[in-house]
Amino acid sequence: MNTALAPDIAFTPVDFRLAKIKIMSAVMVGAPFLIAAAVLSLTLWRDHPWTWVFAVVVLLILLWVMALVPRRVRAMGYAELEGELVIKRGIMFSHLEVIPYGRMQQVTVSSGPLLGRYGLASVDFVTASSGTDGEIPAVTKVEAERLRVKLTALGQENLEGL
Repeated sequence: MNTALAPDIAFTPVDFRLAKIKIMSAVMVGAPFLIAAAVLSLTLWRDHPWTWVFAVVVLLILLWVMALVPRRVRAMGYAELEGELVIKRGIMFSHLEVIPYGRMQQVTVSSGPLLGRYGLASVDFVTASSGTDGEIPAVTKVEAERLRVKLTALGQENLEGL
């Protein structure tokens, strides 16, 4: 997996099960709005059939977001280089974050109910500069622990962030 911003770097993709999690999250957020629009069209606005437009618009937005999720997840990845961690994300607006190991002050591994259900975790980085904090959103728990140990050791080794 390569990117136009760093064509020479081979990125490790995030776990694709993140797509299922993001789709479930989109449904959990969008379904109440869809239900509310449908209920309002059936009750308070029943004399105005054009009000179904609101429910249709919410449904179309929800379907569009769900259709883009797999492509967005495929565009996420990370690479462990000799002196820094490189994280990429984004389709239309690509982002490439370069985090020097020596600037890392804290590495946090977390797993909520949806990530935990699939055996995944996210790895968050706090650096000496708040503008360079980063996140790898979904890796296996074993990989997350390996990254935590490695990145913490490399950060302590260089001690640039303190």
